[in-house]
Amino acid sequence: MDTRICNAASSENLLDLQRNTVMFDYVIRKANVSDISALRQLIDVSVRELAAEDYTPAQIDASLRTVFSVDTQLVEDGTYFVVEQDGRLLGCGGWSQRKTLCGGDHFAMRDDTFLDPLQDAAKIRAIFVHPRWARRGIGSFLLKAAEDAAMSAGFTRLEMGATLTGVPLYLLKNYQVIEQIEVPLEEGVSLTVVRMAKTVR
Repeated sequence: MDTRICNAASSENLLDLQRNTVMFDYVIRKANVSDISALRQLIDVSVRELAAEDYTPAQIDASLRTVFSVDTQLVEDGTYFVVEQDGRLLGCGGWSQRKTLCGGDHFAMRDDTFLDPLQDAAKIRAIFVHPRWARRGIGSFLLKAAEDAAMSAGFTRLEMGATLTGVPLYLLKNYQVIEQIEVPLEEGVSLTVVRMAKTVR
């Protein structure tokens, strides 16, 4: 299944997302405001189960209140996508033309200033997969969709704030580590995030 999804993602223009794009029994589309409640649930279960080996329970709890909360700006901008099957969300993720590296609505370190495609790197943002659907190519599928959309908008460089859990995948996708940073969440709690980047054109 992984290979079929990845091959389909490479051969189709995924980001003509004015319409739904069907890949076998998965559908990728732009997220909308009616998805926000389901997105919160998906992100919560994804972080609690898949990131448990990389972060402490205190870090996970604090991150879900701050950096891993839903960023509705991405939804409003039309740059956030969901993968679903029969109406169930299997994964979510996207990109941003704004300066914020990572973080949801309630994260203090935000900068919604628009980026310049000629000078700045687009931000790959908030890719999460439901644990039951992990390691089936959905994360790669969402990453490719986000990359293609950013390139279509004129960006030639991409950057992300990756979780420790996500770093192995992004290394496989030719992202390079820039630095490791400690993102303050709440008093006495921080989260290790890895800034990664690549040139795409």
